[in-house]
Amino acid sequence: MPATSPPPWALDILLSRIVHAAAEISGAEAASILLYDDTSRQLYFQVSTNMDESTRRGIVVPLDGSIAGWIVANRKAVRITNAHEDPRFYSNVEAITGLSTQSLLGIPLITKNKVVGVLEALNKHKGKFTETDESMLLVLGAQAAVAIENTRLFQQSDLISEFVHELRTPLSSLSTATYLLLRPEMSQEQRDQIINNIHNETMRLNALASSFLDLARLESGRVQFRKTTFSLADLMYECKDVMASKAIEDDIQLRVESPEGLPLLEADRDKIKQVLLNLLSNAIKYNRPNGTVILRAEAREHDVAIYVQDTGIGIPEEALPHLFQKFYRVREHESRASGTGLGLSICKQIVYGHGGRIEVRSRMGVGTVFMISLPRSGKTIPREGVTGELKKVVKKG
Repeated sequence: MPATSPPPWALDILLSRIVHAAAEISGAEAASILLYDDTSRQLYFQVSTNMDESTRRGIVVPLDGSIAGWIVANRKAVRITNAHEDPRFYSNVEAITGLSTQSLLGIPLITKNKVVGVLEALNKHKGKFTETDESMLLVLGAQAAVAIENTRLFQQSDLISEFVHELRTPLSSLSTATYLLLRPEMSQEQRDQIINNIHNETMRLNALASSFLDLARLESGRVQFRKTTFSLADLMYECKDVMASKAIEDDIQLRVESPEGLPLLEADRDKIKQVLLNLLSNAIKYNRPNGTVILRAEAREHDVAIYVQDTGIGIPEEALPHLFQKFYRVREHESRASGTGLGLSICKQIVYGHGGRIEVRSRMGVGTVFMISLPRSGKTIPREGVTGELKKVVKKG
């Protein structure tokens, strides 16, 4: 990446300072910045003084039927003494966060004549929000808008650069293949093989583009999780059914271990399913004939741990720290199966977005185990404690 490009988390640090300053100088109980997605015509929380990432990523605010949406549409600040009496008030946010909204001050974040979001302060401690409060937030909002726009431009530039770099190899293969097809001395058998290679490369390009767009949306925070309460055990067996034919084809035994009393999980079911299917697919793909893949879960005090354990060839120790990096592929595995190198990066973004953790341990010639820990309460769980549990699982394996 270019040296001038800020890391993805740098914007959140800056915006977090801005919302804390906004709450302090306006005498408010809480403050938030919501970013506007012009494509979906929705607002999503980027930072907030009273919500962790897991909670924020589960909330989408519509443009129509919300105060923040009105601010974006009209490009005007709003001061409200009693939000519940305002017909524009979107009460779903209050229900999710548990913070009752009384008074509200919101200003549009505008840069280069474009609205990029909204800065809101909630619940003035004493009296009503004043014109002075509004002026101070406008100053902070101007800084936030410029930072948001500059970071987006940097990220778009880097993403395009990364994507173009990854496109070169398959495009080169396609160029070579089409050149060979034009040569008259090629036999029909050779032509059939080249056509098959073109088909495979085209499919890989399609998978690469889809995965890259998925990851870009996750990294930007624009993917909002649709949280529901569901049975993790049912989802695990559903994932087993999806992967059953692939496991049989590769002569792999696929097993689910779900203990009695496994609690219901509050998360985006489709996204957690995407993570489990990706890990199961890898566990089957990089296993050995007559190998085993076990999907199991256990309830702990504050979280639920999900394990995907295989008896495969294992991952070299030096490769483990890089597994969740974009486009990284283990050199020893490249000859066994094709891939985009984005699957584990996507898994990490989804799990972290739920306030969870994902880790991996592996021993060459023994197998690999991935562990996902998801909070039972929807709150972020601490980093410590995960590694120790995972080491025990690998040692047992």
